Amino acid sequence: MSQGGGKLPGRSSRMSGFYRLPLAERRAQLSAAMGAPGSDLGCLDDGGLDLDAANDLIENVIGTYSLPLGLGLNFVVNGRDYLVPMCVEEPSVVAAASNAARMVRSGGGFKADADPPIMIAQVELRDVPDLGRAEAAIAAATPRLLAEADLVIGKLVERGGGARAIVPRRLGPHELCIHLEIDCRDAMGANLVNGVAEALAPRLGELSQGRVGLRILSNLADRRRVRVRCRVPAAELAAGGLPGPEVVAAIAAASRFAELDPYRAATHNKGIMNGVDAVALAIGNDWRGIEAGAHAYAALSGRYRPLATWSAASGGAALEGQLEMPMAVGTVGGALRVHRGARLSLAILAADSAQEVAGVIGAVGLASNLAALRALATEGIQRGHMELHARSVARGVGAEGDLVARVAAELAHAGDFKPERAQAILDRLRMLNSTVSNPEVLK
Repeated sequence: MSQGGGKLPGRSSRMSGFYRLPLAERRAQLSAAMGAPGSDLGCLDDGGLDLDAANDLIENVIGTYSLPLGLGLNFVVNGRDYLVPMCVEEPSVVAAASNAARMVRSGGGFKADADPPIMIAQVELRDVPDLGRAEAAIAAATPRLLAEADLVIGKLVERGGGARAIVPRRLGPHELCIHLEIDCRDAMGANLVNGVAEALAPRLGELSQGRVGLRILSNLADRRRVRVRCRVPAAELAAGGLPGPEVVAAIAAASRFAELDPYRAATHNKGIMNGVDAVALAIGNDWRGIEAGAHAYAALSGRYRPLATWSAASGGAALEGQLEMPMAVGTVGGALRVHRGARLSLAILAADSAQEVAGVIGAVGLASNLAALRALATEGIQRGHMELHARSVARGVGAEGDLVARVAAELAHAGDFKPERAQAILDRLRMLNSTVSNPEVLK
């Protein structure tokens, strides 16, 4: 079982008005949903990582650096509700994903499936005199090689994982790349597969009569993909004065744009990764590896393509979306050993396997994409983004407490988000507050 723990019966991700609650009340509501006392969330007060733990995690530590941790709400994946931790600094990402998940919820939620958690270790063989003979020799020795690999990762084998296949790939007239396919179960598996590559490389060199080159995992985890799909009733998508069927058509057209143009596809996929990376970071996973695999997979055909696509269904009465991408994630090992915040985030998510986590992360990516396309197709991407940006600008000039919302509201109304404008508004509001609290100022 993963460190995420079992699911709690009756947990719901539908928390209406959650964003309006004071922070303390949000924590209390989350604790109640988790069935745990509110003090369990106290580890987030220092970001979930104290200095001693940080000093053991990386080199040359001088401190810790915090990012906001929020909850993605309304997610239903394969009939189950999930509260989704999201760690991200960009305004609107959490709210947009939650809003899109609410729309998808009305259409039955997300359907997801994930491949077995197979990771690839690569062993490069150079100066191979006869590729055909080398491939035959390696094929004949494969049963023994797989057994040797399993000896290296005995603990993984005990958990049901282990070496599954050895696949040669020709890279040139005298160069082979051997793929060692390892079922990593609930681990992301980087250290496991690297260990197997190092252990088997000398024997592969002998069998090929070549020279061993690099021995390392591949982040193009195309044997470990997730697929997510959803259906949204048109009525849920109506916005900006546009009826639902028109929004369906506009989103489908925006999706087609990404299919035709790699410049648009890059931004389309960035919107997906807004959600994917936020969850991966929250649960202590290698979001950089996921990013690398996603973009490599998007370009695998020789042309950079969108990872998610959308189309009209039932004559425009519904919108259907689908996503497919590599998703190498784990629920054990890595930063989870020392990062209390990552462990808490995994407990909030309450998924029991890496494959289940992959499905939820894929759903968040698809929701983020839907939110972005709907905004682009209706009122434009800037409105919601800039409303939240206004709060950051207000804080940046020193606003605190209720002055943050008041300064932000004036900035948004004026459509002017310059710090100078924010400072002028803040100075005026402070003067008014001072006048109200001290009438002697008027004398």
